Amino acid sequence: MAYQALYRQWRPERFADIVGQEQEHIITTLKNQIINGRIAHAYLFCGSRGTGKTTTARVFARAINCLTPEGGCEPCGQCAVCREFLEERSMDLVEIDAASNNGVDEIRDLRDKVKYPPANAKRKVYIIDEVHMLSTGAFNALLKTLEEPPEHAVFLLATTEPNKLPATILSRCQRFDFRRYSAETIVGQLKTVLEGVGAQAEDEALGEIARSAEGGMRDALSLLDMCLSYGENIVSAETVREAIGTSGREFLFTFADHLIRDDAAGALKAIDTLMRDGRDAQAFGREVTGHLRSLLVVQALGESVREASAILECTLEDAQRYIEQGKGVAPDKLIRMMEAFMECESDMKWSSQPRTALELCAFLCCRPAEKLRLDALAERVSKLEQALAKGVRIAAALAGDLPEPPPFDMPGDMDAPPFDMDAPQAAPKKAAAEKKPKKAAIEGADKWEGVAAAIGAANAALKGPLSKVMFAGREGSTVILELAKNDNMFLKMLDNDKKKSMIAEKLSEAFGEPLGVAFRIAGSAGKPKGADPERTETIQQARDIFGRENVDFLD
Repeated sequence: MAYQALYRQWRPERFADIVGQEQEHIITTLKNQIINGRIAHAYLFCGSRGTGKTTTARVFARAINCLTPEGGCEPCGQCAVCREFLEERSMDLVEIDAASNNGVDEIRDLRDKVKYPPANAKRKVYIIDEVHMLSTGAFNALLKTLEEPPEHAVFLLATTEPNKLPATILSRCQRFDFRRYSAETIVGQLKTVLEGVGAQAEDEALGEIARSAEGGMRDALSLLDMCLSYGENIVSAETVREAIGTSGREFLFTFADHLIRDDAAGALKAIDTLMRDGRDAQAFGREVTGHLRSLLVVQALGESVREASAILECTLEDAQRYIEQGKGVAPDKLIRMMEAFMECESDMKWSSQPRTALELCAFLCCRPAEKLRLDALAERVSKLEQALAKGVRIAAALAGDLPEPPPFDMPGDMDAPPFDMDAPQAAPKKAAAEKKPKKAAIEGADKWEGVAAAIGAANAALKGPLSKVMFAGREGSTVILELAKNDNMFLKMLDNDKKKSMIAEKLSEAFGEPLGVAFRIAGSAGKPKGADPERTETIQQARDIFGRENVDFLD
C-alpha cells in the first residue's frame, strides 16, 4: 500500500478524536443538534488553515447519516453508510473545491441535482471548500438553493476568508468560527502521533514545530512528517531547524542582545553565520520580529512569569529569559526595532538581495534613535551652509570663521537688515548718519483710506481689491493709485472706465475739487530698464539657497 501522509493517517473520524479545547464549543453544539434532531440546512465553518473545518464537516456528515450512532451523535464507523463515506464512494456526499469549480455553470449543475433524493443515506450532504472563491454569478446561482433547499439536503461551507462572502450568503448559514490550536495542544498531538508511528522527538524540537505551524494542526503534522524523513525515527531540534530554516531560540536571544547593545558588528557577524548555515533571511526576519514582540509583551505584563508563558506559549524558563532580557531595553527602542524588521520582512520578499536588506535593517536598529533623527537635519544644514558660505556673513559665523553678527539696536535699527548681502566680510558697519531716512507719509493718503472704506461698504465685491491699493500721490488733478506687481488681477478689476469714474467721484468729494484717477504697478515709474548686476547676483544666491520655485520678487 502506498505511503499516506501523517495528517491523512491521523485525520479524526469521530467527534471524540478532535483534540484540544479550542473547538469544543463547536463540537458540543453540533452534537446537541444531532441528538435533538435540530439539524440546520446550511452551515458555515470559518477559520485559518489546518484548524479542522473540513474534518469536522466530514464527521458531521457521517454523524447525521449513521444508521447506528453511538450516544445518539457519534458515527459508529461500522454501518454501511459510514463505510461508504469513509471510503469516499458514497453518492450522497458531494465535496466541491470552489477554488477550481467557481463558475456559475458548476453551481447551476449542483442546483439542478440537489432536488434528487439520497441513494442510501438519510440526507444528501454538500461540502463546499474554500467557498469564498466562488464568482459573483455562482453566489447568485447558489443563493436561492441555499435559502430553501430540499429537506434531504444539507450544505456545509468552509472558508478561510469569511469577509469575502456576500451578506446574503452569511445570513442563510449557521456560522462557526474555528480557533487556532495552542502550541500545547499541538505538542500533545505530536507526541501521540510519534507514539503511534514508533518514533521519538526532543521536547525542544516539538516546540519548534508547534511555533512554526502557527496554530495549524495539519501544518504541524506535515512538518513532523518531513522531519522524520531526515533521521532514523529520532527528531532533534537541530533537525527541525534544518528542515524549516529557523535559527533557534538561543541564537535569537544572542542576536537580540547585539541589537539592544547597539553592537552592529556583532549583529552583522551573526547574520553572516546564519547565511553560511543556509538559513532563510526572510524567515529569520520573521523570527526576530516575533522575539521583539515577546520582549514587548513581557514588559507590558511586568514580571509575571506564568502569564508571559501562557500568552507567548513558551516554557517558564523561556518566559523568565524574556523578562530578564526585556529589562535592559526601552520600550520605544523595541517598538522602533520591531517596526524596522516588519518592514524589512516585506522588503526581502521582493528584493533580489534579501541578505543586504537584513543587514541594513540590523545596522539601522543599532543606530541610536537621536542619531537617526539628527542625520537628516544635519545633511540639510550642511547643504545650506555650503550654499551660504559664498557671500553671506551668517554662514561664516556658523562655521566659526567669524563672530556672530551683533544684536540689533532697538529701536533705531529695526529697518536695517541683519547682515549686508553684498558687502565684503571685513567691511565696517555703516554709520547711522548714512542710513536711509524713513519715508514720510504722503499727503492725502488718509483721505484715500476713507474713500476706499466707503466704496467697500457700498460694494462688497470691491472691498478686497481696494484693500490692495496704495495712495501714491497726485500729479496735477490726477490721483495716482498703485498696486503691487503680484496684484495684477485686482488691477484688471479696477482699471476700467466704470470703476474709475466711481472712484474719481468719491475722491472729488473727499478732496473738494474735481479729480481723475490713474492706476499703475508699484515701482514702474522712474525705474531704470537696464539690469542691475548686484541685484542679479543676489537673486541667484537666493534661488540657490531656497530653490527657484520658492523665490518671488515684487519688483
